[in-house]
Amino acid sequence: MAARPFEPGERALLVDGKDRRYLVRLETGASFHTHHGFVDHDELLGRAEGTFLRMQDGAKYLCVRPTLADVVLKMPRGAQVIYPKDLGPILILADIFPGARVLESGVGSGALSMTLLRAGAHVQGYELRQDFANNARNNVAGFLGEEVVAERYRVQVRDAYEGIDGGAAFDRVVLDLPEPWHVVGHAERALVPGGILVSYLPSIVQVQQLRSALDSSGFGMCTTEEVLVRSWKVDGAAVRPDHRMVAHTGFLTAGRLLRPPSP
Repeated sequence: MAARPFEPGERALLVDGKDRRYLVRLETGASFHTHHGFVDHDELLGRAEGTFLRMQDGAKYLCVRPTLADVVLKMPRGAQVIYPKDLGPILILADIFPGARVLESGVGSGALSMTLLRAGAHVQGYELRQDFANNARNNVAGFLGEEVVAERYRVQVRDAYEGIDGGAAFDRVVLDLPEPWHVVGHAERALVPGGILVSYLPSIVQVQQLRSALDSSGFGMCTTEEVLVRSWKVDGAAVRPDHRMVAHTGFLTAGRLLRPPSP
């Protein structure tokens, strides 16, 4: 397959010799400025991934297309994002599949929305703040395209604590909310039988309250887990764990609707 050159309007990730990363949207006639100098976007447009750009002081920048993880960590955001180390496990815990109908509440900056949509889901988002909703739409469109937003992504400014519309219209409910136990009853009515609820919470005290609500509901097969990631330094014969570790970010709790509420 022929290499796909960089085109105007798409994002590029520029990586310097110290592994510092810069997310740039390429535009004809624009320039990228750093402490090493500047480079015209036109020098990159039409070239393939893996290109090196040389700055005025001789520094080199590797140019590649950003991964989803790169975009999540570098994109404009107002709310704190769910980090990549938790996004992958959420897809597995929620068992997201192409065409899955997902209610996501607490869309924030859209990191989880991007992940769900890229896996092929149709996402209905609830968000309390209009500015966060707008930012999420813009971030999703910037990475996945306006067509995905138009066809599979809708965000409403509303409170999931007050209810979920549509009856048993969803296969999955994914929550990034401080008090998800207030949504458990609504999720029972919103999910199809066998549907899955997944919640992301920073505190184990919050998890206790959620698990208590799940235990008193029609949900079963409940689990709670924490994902810890430790990278390693591999430099020839020198092999050791990195000094810094991405440890606690949040707890992931999942439950499956086994006993829908009576009509």
